[in-house]
Amino acid sequence: MIVGIIGSGAMGSGIAQVIATAGHKVHLLDKNAQALERAAKSIKGSLRKLSAKGKLSENDAADIQDRLNFTEAHQDFGDCDLVLEAVVEDLEVKQNLFREVEMIVPEHCILASNTSSLSIASIASACQNPERFIGIHFFNPAPVMPLVEIIPAVQTREGLAEEIKDMVQSWGKLPVIAQDTPGFIVNRVARPFYGEAIRIYEEGIADIATIDWAMTELGGFKMGPFTLMDFIGHDVNYRVTESVFASFFYDPRYKPSFTQKRLFEAGYFGRKSGRGFYNYQEGAVPPAPTRDEQLGHYILNRILAMLINEAIDALALRVASKEDLELAMTKGVNYPKGLLAWADELGAQHVLATLDGLYKEYHEDRYRASPLLRKMVRENQTFFPGL
Repeated sequence: MIVGIIGSGAMGSGIAQVIATAGHKVHLLDKNAQALERAAKSIKGSLRKLSAKGKLSENDAADIQDRLNFTEAHQDFGDCDLVLEAVVEDLEVKQNLFREVEMIVPEHCILASNTSSLSIASIASACQNPERFIGIHFFNPAPVMPLVEIIPAVQTREGLAEEIKDMVQSWGKLPVIAQDTPGFIVNRVARPFYGEAIRIYEEGIADIATIDWAMTELGGFKMGPFTLMDFIGHDVNYRVTESVFASFFYDPRYKPSFTQKRLFEAGYFGRKSGRGFYNYQEGAVPPAPTRDEQLGHYILNRILAMLINEAIDALALRVASKEDLELAMTKGVNYPKGLLAWADELGAQHVLATLDGLYKEYHEDRYRASPLLRKMVRENQTFFPGL
């Protein structure tokens, strides 16, 4: 199988490395020669590190590099069986790209987008044969992160999603299938991890260090929400939040915050710029959390209830199966537990009481409980009976 990747940034080059490692010839395309040169160096360095750690032989590393063709010409895609784009998150740019590519690739070639926030149906609409179009969303860094979201559009031919799932598994990844809804699984379900944490901070209930401490030390999350937002970058995280909010017809559950918007506007993107919620400049002293366990459990319970409710609502609306929802959140964003299993552990009644308490206090629609959660409580059901 011959694969074309468009865009040689961190994501595109990472995907190219994954697919070449799986044994396929890969054309990595970028119109920027310097970007291609950086990608080649990055992949070579990554393979060298894997060899040094004994995870890859020198011969295998050399074979992987031999399967990579760095090109500035779309014409090289004439023999491709799959073309996947990983360019800027701009609908018009992606549509124009596929209009051009579709004229070059063979009729059997599958066309795919790595978008994290745009409608697959909208991108596919630019194609003359949208039946062969699908979303294949990797997580950054692609060689390391195991999860891949597969998103069929309304136009995608029946059976293609399952074919892609088998293919992605053969690459050593963990695929999940999601509906073509804003944020797919991970970027939809994870929104309260950021949004509710900021809300608690804005209200003066706790500072950023204390909220991060509560979520990591008491909740078992690998990173607190503010550390994670700074790590992702507010130029990325805020834009995704804004995109999901608009795509959901301005549902208050996904409403962005002015606090993060101001960081974005100021260019305080987080680690990459030296400043975000935290100061990363040399000599800066990180703030110490208030290790108040009662406060910490309040923070954890509030954010966790919002996350669980989002996962339950995604299940109710058939965004994905319960198994794929659990896999997506544990392998895509490294949550310590699947949110539906966590709901069973805490008890649906506890989660509902937390949400209803918040709604009673604020009278905001962001705290509305999923009808499925109410049904689970009413019928005394669990998501994973017998576990």
